[in-house]
Amino acid sequence: NHVVHNGGLYKRPFNEAFEETPMLVAVLTYVGYGVLTLFGYLRDFMRQWKIEKCQNATEREEQKDFVPLYQDFENFYNRNLYMRIRDSWNRPICSVPGAKVDMMERVSHDYNWTFTYTGRVIKDIINMGSYNYLGFAQKTGACQEAAAEVLSQYGAGVCSTRQEMGNLDKHEELEKLVARFLGVESAMAYGMGFATNSMNIPALVGKGCLILSDELNHASLVLGARLSGATIRIFKHNNMQSLEKLLKDAIVHGQPRTRRPWKKILILVEGIYSMEGSIVRLPEVIALKKKYKSYLYLDEAHSIGALGPTGRGVVEYFGLNPEDVDVMMGTFTKSFGAAGGYIGGKKELVDYLRTYSHSAAYATSMSPPVVEQIITSVKCIMGEDGTTVGEARVQQLAENTRYFRRRLKEMGFIIYGNEDSPVVPLMLYMPAKIGAFGREMLKRNIGVVVVGFPATPIIESRARFCLSAAHTKEMLDTALKEINEVGDLLQLKYSRRRLVPLLDRPFDETTYEETED
Repeated sequence: NHVVHNGGLYKRPFNEAFEETPMLVAVLTYVGYGVLTLFGYLRDFMRQWKIEKCQNATEREEQKDFVPLYQDFENFYNRNLYMRIRDSWNRPICSVPGAKVDMMERVSHDYNWTFTYTGRVIKDIINMGSYNYLGFAQKTGACQEAAAEVLSQYGAGVCSTRQEMGNLDKHEELEKLVARFLGVESAMAYGMGFATNSMNIPALVGKGCLILSDELNHASLVLGARLSGATIRIFKHNNMQSLEKLLKDAIVHGQPRTRRPWKKILILVEGIYSMEGSIVRLPEVIALKKKYKSYLYLDEAHSIGALGPTGRGVVEYFGLNPEDVDVMMGTFTKSFGAAGGYIGGKKELVDYLRTYSHSAAYATSMSPPVVEQIITSVKCIMGEDGTTVGEARVQQLAENTRYFRRRLKEMGFIIYGNEDSPVVPLMLYMPAKIGAFGREMLKRNIGVVVVGFPATPIIESRARFCLSAAHTKEMLDTALKEINEVGDLLQLKYSRRRLVPLLDRPFDETTYEETED
């Protein structure tokens, strides 16, 4: 349990918990995967000899002598392990992904190889999986009305890039508003959050540069780093000693073989890590960045709107200066209920990216109704719409987050991450419990996201809840009651450090008691 108290670099308590996996649970998880793997090889043998029907894609007879296009562990895993629990993913939603959703019912008669729809719609499922942090994913209200008006005026598509005929007045308005919201000189918006990382990092660094990347960074950051051609070194998750060692080594030894100094050193981190629920130790990262004269790229996809007293992200959460972050990146897909991403920073940086970024030069401009959705939601958060609705949503999200996390810990579940993070991973571990948890929760009208390999380490399967300001206390209590029931049914309460519920305890304090194994 990493606790950093007031003083030093931090202006507030910083509490994160990553309880160790109980030994028996880890052993049984490995045994479970071992049994599934053995049965997988047995079934592959039976398919080869036509004893069992082979439903997966195979090479054609005339291509048997060619090197297989796709043959690795993931293929075996998809065929024999993932297929057993495939019904837990890609469930079709047929409503706004708000606090409650409607879902199309589907069944499989061939063990999840194919699905058929029954024609029935499951109504009013409590949505605990969407990244709708501030509740702006809605079909009524100011955002929807503004977007509908812009749709009637501008249409849905732009049919050109920003550098040609696709630069609308709405795009300019959005970028000025985002820069003001972030407290930076300039900003640029992009039509896709993933491409904001994967296409802009190669424009910033290249051969002869060094990227220091957190081991749990998102796939978009990893892809961008690989496409850049720069040397990549990985530091342990949120571990400042590991980062400082890499920085020291980089400066002392320089580039391999030639020993020349690196052209640039770029540190890649996220605000909130979407699988761990942890918050970056930004004050320490900035201190190291300044000490070793490197650059900092901060991905605020999950933290912008969701952290800080006024929703301005992890920089405001720690009370830091936005100028200390060289590249501020974020997405509009979570807290703003829209699509796309942005880069904010110095005017020179943004002007450079307008010319050299592949996302700017080759991608179609953002859709006008989407731009208007972002403008309206950002103005609401900033209070520029003349109401306090945005501020109330930010506060409601913070209250929901602390309440939900505390209740789950009291029940005895192992919960990862920071106490202020709206991403709440509940550890499942065993492969059979991934599908079972998702199905049991859906039976009880709760929609959850379950996550396994390759999105997590193979023995660290989990359910991931995303809190929203749109969740009422009644919804959260209903969800908690059902999670508690399913936790008992599937024996998921692995924690050996249960929270002691005290009625007279202040809301944000935590007391642990050690329970016997």
